[in-house]
Amino acid sequence: MAKTTALIFGYNKYAHEIMANVVDKYKHVKIYSLHEEDVEKSDGRVEIFDLSDEWLEIRKDVDIENSMAFCLLEENAQNIFLTISLRANFENLTIIAVASNNESANKLKMAGANKVIPIVETTSDIITNMLEKPISSKILHSILYEESELKIAQIKIDKESHFKDEQLTSIDWTRYNGIIVLSVMHKDMKSEFIYSSKAKHHIIQEGDILVVVGYEADIAEFEKKIGSKRYVNWSHWSW
Repeated sequence: MAKTTALIFGYNKYAHEIMANVVDKYKHVKIYSLHEEDVEKSDGRVEIFDLSDEWLEIRKDVDIENSMAFCLLEENAQNIFLTISLRANFENLTIIAVASNNESANKLKMAGANKVIPIVETTSDIITNMLEKPISSKILHSILYEESELKIAQIKIDKESHFKDEQLTSIDWTRYNGIIVLSVMHKDMKSEFIYSSKAKHHIIQEGDILVVVGYEADIAEFEKKIGSKRYVNWSHWSW
């Protein structure tokens, strides 16, 4: 059965992006914040909650079996505590959490999160940039609901590639419909997200590898357009 209620804990940049992309997928969306000022400025859309809550109100008002919780608090310790509390009280609740680093991601998984979305400081704008493209909401949906249609592939830049000797910031990525370019991997195998400040000034060289997400047909078309071939291909998106 499809989930009918989205429970969003946190009222920040990531919460707004999640809200914009799940509002039409759920019958109910409930937003919670630790801060009274968020409740006051939200015109009643946000409810206050406390990390010591016993979740009596949620038990009374929400069908937990058909709900999905998003733990989006900015403090890692708070997010982990929230996840532990939700899992302890709601055994069958689906929990999605964001993590600022690998250590927090591991702790969130141990705390009971079903899926963890890693977000680091240098990539804080990736979600915003990705969500400007139509395919992005489908990617987010696939991440959350584990669909298998989307693929992730590594495209190696050949010496004949149109991207060779181009600066990342000079490329109009919107020309490549259905494709999200996530990162560039250098010859030394160091990887950088394309929206990081350092990667923006990178000159694409032969041997660089672009990590892309999209549907099979779109990835194949992307390869043709840029004159390069995929280096590694995975059958579906996974964590």
